[in-house]
Amino acid sequence: MEYFKVIEKTTCENILQEKINPQTLDLFTESMLFLEGNSTEFNGLTLWGEFQISYAKIKGGVRFTLLDCPNALAWTITTGYPPNKEAIILHVTINRIQKPQEFIEELDDFIKEWEEGLNRNF
Repeated sequence: MEYFKVIEKTTCENILQEKINPQTLDLFTESMLFLEGNSTEFNGLTLWGEFQISYAKIKGGVRFTLLDCPNALAWTITTGYPPNKEAIILHVTINRIQKPQEFIEELDDFIKEWEEGLNRNF
């Protein structure tokens, strides 16, 4: 499953990478927290419990991945590329084509938290 959210805020790749990192998760979401680790792999608390999470600076922004998640949840936050080069794009994926409605609602909440956090911080 794949989700996109367009956040109508103008920024650049460098600012996204500067502001969004493992230690700043709590500024963007209420349900995520950095627990321990380094700048590229860390233990973090999420809506679904504790996970090992990877973080990478990528072309256009950043990527997070829940490494031990059975759904392979990953999300990128980028700018400067389609579908809207002037906005921040939140892209969330899991490795399933169907999930129970309850899980889809939790993903919607996760996306809304990030949307609100990105609007608040940019």
